[in-house]
Amino acid sequence: MPFAAILTDIKVTSIKQPQSSCPFKDAKQKIFGLGYNLLVFVYDKNDDFETQTSMLNFVSCSFVSKERTADYTTTYRLREMVKDKANEADIIAYLQDKNIPADEITLAQLAQQILAIPPEQGYLTISNALQWRLQYQRIVTLAEEVSGISKIVSYHKPK
Repeated sequence: MPFAAILTDIKVTSIKQPQSSCPFKDAKQKIFGLGYNLLVFVYDKNDDFETQTSMLNFVSCSFVSKERTADYTTTYRLREMVKDKANEADIIAYLQDKNIPADEITLAQLAQQILAIPPEQGYLTISNALQWRLQYQRIVTLAEEVSGISKIVSYHKPK
C-alpha cells in the first residue's frame, strides 16, 4: 500500500519481467489510475555462482504520477472514442468487450464519467485478475518526456 502522507507506493522489479501485483480496489483504477503515485525501481540481477553472491544493478527508476497510472491501451482507445464522438452505449460496449470487472450500473456510471471528463493517457499495462497485475515495460523504455512521469535513472538496453 502507498505511503499515506505522500500517496506514493514503491515498486521494485526485475528488468527481465518488470511487473508487480497491486490490490484490486475497483474498475475505475484501470481507466482513471490507481489513485496514488508510483516510484518504480527496476534492477538487473547478476549471480556469481563461484562466490555465491549476487549483484543488483538498478537500471531504471521512474516516478509516475497518479494521473498516469491507468492502463495504456484502455485509456488510449477511450480517448480516441471520445474524440470520435462515441456515445454512452459505445463506451459501455467497449468496456464490456475488454472485460472490465464491473456490473451494468457501474459500467454506465463509468461511461458517463469518461464522456464528461476523458481519462488522462495511462502508461501501465494492467491485467485483470483477482488483483491487478501491473507491467512497467512502457515506463522503463519511455524515451520521450511525458508530463507526470519523471525518469530518475533511464534504462539503456545492453548491446
